[in-house]
Amino acid sequence: MNVCVFLSAADLDERYTRPARELAELLGEGGHTLVWGGSDTGLMKVVADGVRQAGGRLVGVSVAFLREWARRDADEMVFADDLAERKALLLARADAVVVMAGGLGTLDEVTEILELRKHGLHDKPVVLLNTAGFYEGLTLQLRRMEAEGFLPVPLSGLYFVADEAADAFARLEECVAAPR
Repeated sequence: MNVCVFLSAADLDERYTRPARELAELLGEGGHTLVWGGSDTGLMKVVADGVRQAGGRLVGVSVAFLREWARRDADEMVFADDLAERKALLLARADAVVVMAGGLGTLDEVTEILELRKHGLHDKPVVLLNTAGFYEGLTLQLRRMEAEGFLPVPLSGLYFVADEAADAFARLEECVAAPR
């Protein structure tokens, strides 16, 4: 399985790095491929290191202006011209998407991925890894959008929330193995 992970390139504390390492190890041990933003910094590095150490593959999709932070030992590294092309390439290479803690870039990525799914432009499972309650605010907003009629499809068809890495991984395996 090729799993796209959207997440931060910032250095974060153990409450975020521990679950990231746990998911990375599960991906690597399963022989899966991490498809990620290609950075060798912060939480992105933690996940890439974990996947690599556990035996998985690394496919990075970066952008030219971030080239100096790109991971040098990725199995494959692609450089997009801009952030919009990067998102499209990441999704195209993935069988499933996991969204971990992140900043504005991650928020941009998750909202676009959900918008595309809402319109039926992809049917790949999307899992929010809600580490330390990080996505409580976003899920609250999404529930309000649904309740007040802003979403033409039920939220249950757009994404799944997992509080633990093992639950996120189990959901990925269940959705990708099952016909969609």
